[in-house]
Amino acid sequence: MSEFAGKAALISGTSGIARATALRLAQTGAQVLACGIDATANAEMAALGVPGIVVRMADMADPDAVQTAVAAAVAAFGGLDIIVNSAAVHPYGSVTETDPQTWARTMAVNIGSIYLTGHFGVPELARRGGGSIVNVASVQGHACQQGVAAYVATKGAIHALTRAMALDHADQQIRVNSVSPGSVRTPILERAARHADGPDADIAAVFRRFGAAHPLGRIGEPEEVAELIAFLAGPRGSFCTGGDYLVDGGLTAGLGVR
Repeated sequence: MSEFAGKAALISGTSGIARATALRLAQTGAQVLACGIDATANAEMAALGVPGIVVRMADMADPDAVQTAVAAAVAAFGGLDIIVNSAAVHPYGSVTETDPQTWARTMAVNIGSIYLTGHFGVPELARRGGGSIVNVASVQGHACQQGVAAYVATKGAIHALTRAMALDHADQQIRVNSVSPGSVRTPILERAARHADGPDADIAAVFRRFGAAHPLGRIGEPEEVAELIAFLAGPRGSFCTGGDYLVDGGLTAGLGVR
């Protein structure tokens, strides 16, 4: 497949959905710069040795790091066509339980990184005559659990920022969309399992319980989200902009009333 032949992508994050997306794009022709702050995840992705993927250590909440990453992608690939924003942190707590430092860091990573990749990356997409940005939001931006105030605030903000960016840059032929996954097999979901059942949680059992809350009866796989991201990022999604697309196994389709 050569769906993304000649295209260059910047992806924030190197594990979970970000990793699956990098693989999906690279395996169909894209050159990908995957940027993450987790040294272990970075090393694991680099060790795959997938042609077309370059891994870079970067804090995507740091303006200098993002500016440098965008410049590195342009220098390495000759330009930039696609940005996928997947970097995220997921603290727990209400607004009274969340300390100001945690709140600020969550805002900086989950929503600030999207601003930064847009600030430095949109001009590069425009130079190529247009492009696509896909932001990874969450079902928690639509309906949420208790005790995740900072996280859900950022995911709702992603929906709003996606619409704003789509309108602001449509005349540059830059499309901006978001995807909102339900429970997906990622490191963040593993941490959620341990938060729910303790550090010695039976992860597989908790995942089955999480999956049972979805009408399809299971949790999702990162590759399933990556497939939707690839659709939106590429020519098949050419008339899609300003939208949020659920990939949640039906989780938000019904009311939890029996």
